[in-house]
Amino acid sequence: MTSTTGDPVPSSGLDPALAARLKRGPGGLIPAIAQQYDTGEVLMLGWMDDEALHRTLTTGRGTYWSRSRRAYWVKGDTSGHVQHVRSVALDCDADTILLKVDQVGAACHTGDRTCFDADVILPTARTDGPAAD
Repeated sequence: MTSTTGDPVPSSGLDPALAARLKRGPGGLIPAIAQQYDTGEVLMLGWMDDEALHRTLTTGRGTYWSRSRRAYWVKGDTSGHVQHVRSVALDCDADTILLKVDQVGAACHTGDRTCFDADVILPTARTDGPAAD
């Protein structure tokens, strides 16, 4: 089987109809955004392949592919900071996954609640329209 980008798709337990829809990047990976289900807070970005997505869908736990360790990891297995998956959605291009999760503890490997609060570039969004030149 090949993906919509022509890359080979590794065999997994993922529904073949869903697997055929996914647009994967290099290495067969798809970015997966984890968002707190009840507040909308963006927690982290991880990477999934077909098997990680399959495991996430069947176990209800956020499961990712670690590019550095070249292995699967289930969020919280070592830290105790578990992600209980509430819903999974694809974006309109089927090239990004959105996981709405109930995050227990920190989502970031640094121990922070979110990976997006340490280096804020624009602290408050403007509400009065675009910036003037």
